Amino acid sequence: MSERITIIDFAERQTRRFPDHVFLREKVGGTWTETTYTQVRNESRVYAAGFMALGLQKGEKASLLSEGKNLWVLSELGILYAGGVNVPLSAKLEESNDLLFRIRHSDSKFVVVSGQQLPKIRKIVDQLPLVEKVIVLDGDAELQENEMSIAELHEIGLRFAEDHPEELEARIKSVGPDDYANISYTSGTTADPKGILLTHRNYTANVEQGSSVIQIAEGDVMLILLPLDHCFAHVAGFYTMMLYGGSIATVPVGKNALATLRNVPTAIKETRPAVMLSVPALARNFKKNIETAIKAKGPVVEKLFNFAVKNAIAYNKEYYNMGGLKDCWRKPLMVLFDKIIFKAVRENFGGRMKFFVGGGALLDIELQRFFCAVGMPMFQGYGLSEATPIICANAPGHAIFGSSGRVVKPMDIKICDSEGKELPKGERGEIVIRGENVMAGYWKNPESTAQTVVDGWLHTGDMGYMLDDEYLYVTGRFKSLLISADGEKYSPEGFEDSLTDGSKYIEQVILHNDMNPYTIVLVVPNKDALKEAVQKENPGIQIDSREAKELMLKKIQAEVDSYKKGGSHAGMFPERWLPAAIAVLPEAFTEKNGLVNSTMKIVRGKVEKAYADRIDYAYTAEGKDLLNEKNIASL
Repeated sequence: MSERITIIDFAERQTRRFPDHVFLREKVGGTWTETTYTQVRNESRVYAAGFMALGLQKGEKASLLSEGKNLWVLSELGILYAGGVNVPLSAKLEESNDLLFRIRHSDSKFVVVSGQQLPKIRKIVDQLPLVEKVIVLDGDAELQENEMSIAELHEIGLRFAEDHPEELEARIKSVGPDDYANISYTSGTTADPKGILLTHRNYTANVEQGSSVIQIAEGDVMLILLPLDHCFAHVAGFYTMMLYGGSIATVPVGKNALATLRNVPTAIKETRPAVMLSVPALARNFKKNIETAIKAKGPVVEKLFNFAVKNAIAYNKEYYNMGGLKDCWRKPLMVLFDKIIFKAVRENFGGRMKFFVGGGALLDIELQRFFCAVGMPMFQGYGLSEATPIICANAPGHAIFGSSGRVVKPMDIKICDSEGKELPKGERGEIVIRGENVMAGYWKNPESTAQTVVDGWLHTGDMGYMLDDEYLYVTGRFKSLLISADGEKYSPEGFEDSLTDGSKYIEQVILHNDMNPYTIVLVVPNKDALKEAVQKENPGIQIDSREAKELMLKKIQAEVDSYKKGGSHAGMFPERWLPAAIAVLPEAFTEKNGLVNSTMKIVRGKVEKAYADRIDYAYTAEGKDLLNEKNIASL
């Protein structure tokens, strides 16, 4: 077993190794700034002293609500150095009740908040009797009662560190590996989100485990596109880069979430990252943006690009088996196309991108093949917050497209049936793991803890299988299966991913069957792509006419039918689970309407609740008809 160190021990050790290396990169006033490991370590101690001066005792909680920025990292490290527990909150939480529950449930004594998020806290602060002080990271707002600026915290921290150096050192040294570091709340797919208790050793153990499957070069830059509150950003981001002497950069914060999103392309070009943390939803957007840019260059370039991608995909196969005598003739073409086409694509991503990591459990083979073809492999990984979070990952030189990657070591893993019995290799069941990365439990929820962690084994609720002792194949949620009228169960995610990845006319889908006579599919269409296709095939057609909308619906139907007998994707999925009815929806699943969570995953239960009427309608004779009035109206 490795030495059981804390996050503080780890940060101190890595600072001694890389004192002058840059750790944090942030754009301030139009210029990218650089903060070294030594500066981060020293600043963290000052903020720790500031929290101690305010009265933060060991084990007490402080909530942190902010967009991604240097002060997010420094604030959290300050809380941890002071022996406190950070409660990271998603800046995407909009409803007062969502924030109120988390801050109250965690018993937070302080709230650290950005200027942009401050109005959310001011709305509820009178309902937070335990909160003694609100610390504002930035912004020009006039401070109100019980609010202070981060600059003031820094100032009192400097004084406290100077006046009480022994007390500060004693507090820092008192932190142990089994002390809580975070209470990380689930994304709220239920009424009361659960607070996942992650210890210092959970984090440092998972960093060590992660290094068994993926390595980073010293000095590499990582751009983190994901919210910093999630433990994926902590382990795969902060601490993995710290392990290798690399640096992390965050996207400049805009006036709102959309403005921040618009800053992503510029941030990529300016930071020129070697690695990015992403999720499949963002990667799909990158792919569409690349294809749109190529299309704008004209039909000749578009055809050449498509041929080049197909050639590279054929050569790369499933990555581990790329090349071979049969396809050796493709290699010179790949080199040529790389110089004349793909290099320019990569320049839009800074020109130094080695790979990017796509979190999330679901397999996304076509997406992985595409990015590998253009020379920026997207490697699928898998994990969950209760595992701090990395369980497995693909990596350069070690990947199988279609798998979720090699299982980290040291960690025990088994695949179990619904009774908890271990299944042999190749059989699908629930993924169950045991290791130092398994959470300490759920805060104030011993019942859920006992159900989820049994004899040290974490029951993930995800379904998968292993063909050997290395690679895990994740196939969907163990607990969100479709159930047919005769009781047979089926995991829907494979079809859902294949349909959205393979169709330019379909943005999002949910397959549904809850003991019904047939399966239906809820479809969020790409209206622009449908309109363009219909107009191209029917010049002069009135695009808002019923005739045009019926043609659009038939295109959606054709995409679904391609998986049926005689179709281009026939045989990929069991015929009996393919949808017999299509419900076209009027709007996308978004964070704003609550139908995707903070990690961009669709919340199946909420979608089904929101569209319960459309689901019921699809099981009527009228609703089963593709050209029904509700489908027409949705377009």
